Amino acid sequence: MIARLCGTLIAKRPPHLLIDVGGVGYELQAPMCTFYALPEAGAEVTVLTHLLVRDDAHILYAFAGEYDRALFREVLKVSGVGAKTALAILSGMEPGAFRECVETGDAEALSRLPGIGRKTAERLIVEMKNRFDDEFWQAAARGPSARGDGVRDAREALVALGYRPADAKRMVKAVETAGRDTEQIIRDALKSA
Repeated sequence: MIARLCGTLIAKRPPHLLIDVGGVGYELQAPMCTFYALPEAGAEVTVLTHLLVRDDAHILYAFAGEYDRALFREVLKVSGVGAKTALAILSGMEPGAFRECVETGDAEALSRLPGIGRKTAERLIVEMKNRFDDEFWQAAARGPSARGDGVRDAREALVALGYRPADAKRMVKAVETAGRDTEQIIRDALKSA
């Protein structure tokens, strides 16, 4: 999987970016919040990415920071919501405002976003209400290189191994995480289970 790209920004035409990385041009789709954070064409940039593989295409999405990419990935987990809708959310609303709408059940505000009807807004609220714990937002705001990411990565790895998100969170919370890398946290969490 392609996690990030560093190169020269060739073109910015919402929702598309073109970045030259070592002579290879990568076409990416990005939300408007990423466009606002990027410099003008010709500058060196680093973007975080998410690769979406479909039957008919491989689509690479770009994000200025971990916060936006993490939210994009969480929205994609909602049934019936695709990448186009996730981009519309990130383009039309600040992540903090989106979180507030989900937590307060404000379907009306969500349904004002382009491409999101009342039913989709309600589904977002129901399915995402318990996903925004403080650890998620704090870790996402710090980014991938910051301390504390091992906790989130360990939870995600446990979920990938088949544990329910609530169980994975409980397992990681039960072990010492300070100063430990992701592998150590996962090992200790599995031992304590």
